[in-house]
Amino acid sequence: MIDTVTGPVAQPFAAQLKALIDLEGRYQPKLSGLRFIESAQDNGLRMTSRLRELEVNDLLSLTRFFGFSSESFSLAVSLLDRFLSVMKIQPKHLPCVGLCCFYIAVKSTEEEKNVPLANDLIRISQNRFTVSDMMRMEKIIMEKLYWKVKAPTALRFLRVFHSHVLEQLDAESMKILSLERLEAQLKACHCSFVFSKIKPSLLALALLCFEAHDEHDPEYLDKISEALSNLQQQLNIKDGDLVCMRELVGKCLAEYATTKCCRPNVQRLRWTISGRTARQLKHSYYKITHLPTIPESAC
Repeated sequence: MIDTVTGPVAQPFAAQLKALIDLEGRYQPKLSGLRFIESAQDNGLRMTSRLRELEVNDLLSLTRFFGFSSESFSLAVSLLDRFLSVMKIQPKHLPCVGLCCFYIAVKSTEEEKNVPLANDLIRISQNRFTVSDMMRMEKIIMEKLYWKVKAPTALRFLRVFHSHVLEQLDAESMKILSLERLEAQLKACHCSFVFSKIKPSLLALALLCFEAHDEHDPEYLDKISEALSNLQQQLNIKDGDLVCMRELVGKCLAEYATTKCCRPNVQRLRWTISGRTARQLKHSYYKITHLPTIPESAC
């Protein structure tokens, strides 16, 4: 039976944190497997960190195209990293693996009416494998992950931490830590292989600290820093680890903002949405809101 993602439950912060921390270690990608990928030569024969990053970029493009939630994307990346860390795959199989992880995540988090058909996913992502190939790969992935999908992702930690910190701030200080901006920054970090080896809780806290210290008003910074310091103590994270991770986050976001970084290319997906493919897609995929007719009246 698939261990699916459940919706948010109203629990005290301490209970939420304990539940997430207890699960975190069990859902971490295998470090030795990630190191094997990191050390691989980019010769087209072995899985590499660059190929993984390119695949995650494609998944982010699909997430944006379909208008799926950040939760779907974050979970898809978690599934992909966990699978790659326990299975040695050939580069030619990576698109199928990535799309299957994405499909599993979407089916676990999105409303059923918004879940696309597997055939449509293959068409839009411009892959050449069949639905049967995808179904077989999905079964392999689920078996290797022991049918456990409900991973405590960095996004879940980020949302819990963000909510907890805001409870300790006044209205003015709250404006600094925008959850929408933080989630966008997390997506950029997901596209970098280096964060695959980092605990989700540490990455989430580092993002909050980076965003807080990016604010130059000392009045607000002191209040937020105190709240984050208390959170750091609860997580038992060392100062050195947090500083190092905050620097990595800053470097990643700086690179992501430049043209050197290979950001998701939504344009790459557009040409397929025409002709026969367009006629076969569900209308909901276009995300068009139909405006009501404005009644005419005599002046």
